[in-house]
Amino acid sequence: METTPVENNNELALITPETQPKRRKKKSMVWEYFTIETVSAGCRRACCNRCKQSFAYSTGSKVAGTSHLKRHIAKGTCPALLHDQYNNQLTPYNPKTGGSEPRKRRYRSPSSPFIPFDQDRCRHEIARMIIMHEYPLHMVEHPGFIAFVQNLQPRFDKVSFNTVQGDCVATYLREKQSLMKLIEGIPGRVCLTLDMWTSNQTLGYVFITGHFIDFEWKLQSRVLNVIMEPYPDSDSALSHAVAACLSDWSLEGKLFSLTFNHPTSEAGLENLRPLLCTKNPLILNGQLLLGNCIARTLSSMAKDVLGAGHEIVKKIRDSAKYVKTSESHDEKFVQVKNQLQVPSEKSLILDNQTQWNTTYQMLAAGSELKEVFNCLDTSDPDYKLAPSMEDWKVAETLCTFLKPLFDAASILTTTTNPTAITFFHEAWKIHADLGRSITNEDPFISNIAKSMLEKIDKYWKDCSLILAIAVVMDPRFKMKLVEFSFTKIFGEDAPTYIKIVDDGIHELFLEYVALPLPLTPTYTEGGNAGNNGKTDESQQGNLLSDQGLTDFDVYIMETSSQQMKSELDQYLEESLLPRVQEFDVLGWWKLNKMKYPTLSKMARDILSIPVSAAAPDSVFDIIIKQLDEYRSSLRPETVEALICAKDWLHYGSEESNALVKMEF
Repeated sequence: METTPVENNNELALITPETQPKRRKKKSMVWEYFTIETVSAGCRRACCNRCKQSFAYSTGSKVAGTSHLKRHIAKGTCPALLHDQYNNQLTPYNPKTGGSEPRKRRYRSPSSPFIPFDQDRCRHEIARMIIMHEYPLHMVEHPGFIAFVQNLQPRFDKVSFNTVQGDCVATYLREKQSLMKLIEGIPGRVCLTLDMWTSNQTLGYVFITGHFIDFEWKLQSRVLNVIMEPYPDSDSALSHAVAACLSDWSLEGKLFSLTFNHPTSEAGLENLRPLLCTKNPLILNGQLLLGNCIARTLSSMAKDVLGAGHEIVKKIRDSAKYVKTSESHDEKFVQVKNQLQVPSEKSLILDNQTQWNTTYQMLAAGSELKEVFNCLDTSDPDYKLAPSMEDWKVAETLCTFLKPLFDAASILTTTTNPTAITFFHEAWKIHADLGRSITNEDPFISNIAKSMLEKIDKYWKDCSLILAIAVVMDPRFKMKLVEFSFTKIFGEDAPTYIKIVDDGIHELFLEYVALPLPLTPTYTEGGNAGNNGKTDESQQGNLLSDQGLTDFDVYIMETSSQQMKSELDQYLEESLLPRVQEFDVLGWWKLNKMKYPTLSKMARDILSIPVSAAAPDSVFDIIIKQLDEYRSSLRPETVEALICAKDWLHYGSEESNALVKMEF
């Protein structure tokens, strides 16, 4: 132990050589390989313990540092150390450049300064990196990447495009095995969404995502397949993709609903219906089982609105372009805004014409800043594009129509798992508002409303039963909200449509009652709990094996069916729960699955039905999503592996988590 603390570098240089290696060993790992030797008064050198070469260390008060010593052991220039590496297949400690000290815990264990070098593990991590960040597979052949890897780890062998492609597919297959185990064990059914993309080769790519509720009553979704379809507009395109998915994931008999965004003919629908698991897939013409994508419906309606006012939209876009593409114009615009003291906090933007939400935001901001545009020519004489007051009035009308569409579509981008319950509220409010607007005296307003109403009418016709039954499964609303909203929409005809929902939910419930008991674990648990320990197993076995009780077994099944059938009516007759904002409807059913064993299974499937087939980043798209040129050039199997594996790695399988824990 030293009695005098070291105050600065000068004092460090005066410490005796015998104590120096011990202190340095504690600070840097190079002292595992070097010993300080005094050559002459005030001059010391570092001697390699392996090859006995000496290196400059200190002269007087100047200390050379350790960077050159690290390079000696890290670059493999030490002959003795290189020989040990070859024999032991170990990699020496590889310090960071720039002389900074490494984190000891990551690179060194108390027993050894080495960590094993694993070529396969490095390839695996490169494949994960490419998948997670969508890097091109060819990057492994780029000179910059090769130089970087060689400097980082000279012993790593270069990999080719074909090699890394195989590694990515292998990663996909490993993750797929984990996901298959999860899906095999889910207690309910699976719902699918179909998102059709195109490509510059006119090929179609069907993105199939599975939605299901797990044992913890948590809604899950995973991309299951990306299937290339040579003829995306054919009647069999979607049915072929769905059949391939069902076979690939062993989901025959478990498919509950389909939601798609691709225009489908009646013949195409007829091809899809046999793939569904429900005994009666034609319940009310299949409304419960086949749904259109709400995102595409909202985008189509928004496109109608913008089309009706396209001339005004262009004028405002040109004005926004004038301001936003020049720094001096923008400064004058802000100056006029401050002079007029316009209270708007919205920022003027130039829209992306492929996404209608940006056009709406441009119109909304422009409308609030119209006074600035009207007075801009006083500060900027070159500005001659100001829309008239009549133009701004039309723009405000367009915003009035677009705002409810924007608010509804935004739910799809901000909510992790938007439910059919949420969009029942949105759909019927939009429908009711448009019903009032078509009677407006202004023909411009009434014509836009009429065009939009046709779109929401079609969606309502196809999907209202799905949305309404989902609402009935919410104990805060049940049939009461259906009755209230249908009265607003259908007026005197409301009782007819309310009866359709009531009949539909009872008919579906009867199908769940008829399911074999072994497939209803919640009911079995409830039955076991009802024994109360009054009869032991031996007595019960003797009783059930007695002759003459076959009819009794039939009686039990019949009366049990009657009891389960009444679950729905019992649920509907109970009082509504208080309407709180943050209500976990799945959590409620989890708590009440013993009380409603059959109805809870039905609720599990209904509440997993997705309302949108679009990814969050394409909810506002006006054009069909297109696969980029690079991915279109890859084999369809590789495209599927890259896209699916990225989705699965995002959620993280048990294997992926274990690898991360091992590394860090």
